Amino acid sequence: MDLDLSGKHALVCGASEGIGLAAARELALLGTDVTLLARREDALRTACETLPKREGQHHDFVVADAAQTDALAKAAAELAAKHPVHILINNTGGPPGGPAHAAEVSAYVDAFTRHLLANHVLVQALLPGMREAHWGRIVNVISTSVYEPIANLGVSNTIRGAVASWAKTLSKELGQDGITVNNVLPGYTETARIVQIVQGAMARSGKPEAEVRSELASHVPLRRFAQPGEIGAVIAFLCSPAAGYVSGQSIAVDGGRMHSI
Repeated sequence: MDLDLSGKHALVCGASEGIGLAAARELALLGTDVTLLARREDALRTACETLPKREGQHHDFVVADAAQTDALAKAAAELAAKHPVHILINNTGGPPGGPAHAAEVSAYVDAFTRHLLANHVLVQALLPGMREAHWGRIVNVISTSVYEPIANLGVSNTIRGAVASWAKTLSKELGQDGITVNNVLPGYTETARIVQIVQGAMARSGKPEAEVRSELASHVPLRRFAQPGEIGAVIAFLCSPAAGYVSGQSIAVDGGRMHSI
């Protein structure tokens, strides 16, 4: 199986921790030059130093905020001008929880900006380099809610679905350029996001953390939460030559939790 990504350059968003950092590490292990992107310079610097590195590999980081799309697009364009990007991992922390009907309009606008619009400006900035190479990989980390909406994540459910539709459309448009576009849908994963979900459930139910976690895990056939590296490995595979004929797909990595086929 050809998993070699030597000579490729990846931009990984939300990469200072969690799934983003795990994906960056897996890509680095496959030989990719990795640039990490997130808001906190200190965390990025530390994360960058932990990435596996072979002789000749170069890793770096870019400080940017997904909410500031003009600045984000500029930073991505400057990066691509110096070192063309072949792989883009779109990954941003999820919106706050709560029912859809109670959310402020501003919450939808903010989530739309941080997720779909941020993803879009990054694709536009990096697309010329992918087209020139006639090779590219775009992987969006979204949520199983694109298939089965999750209770009390109204804004997230709505925006994640929009990102999935956007990605499917892109896959149709960019395939002729040798570019694949896919989505990875994590289930319950040991990240800051699961802490947010658990705390929300604790507040609503009054139950202790251990009980909430046990109840959530009971809905997963594997009876546990994923580790970030398990999601990162699937992301890295989709970027590899071995996955060159996989495009336009939304792939759940959820321990079998979803009920749909």
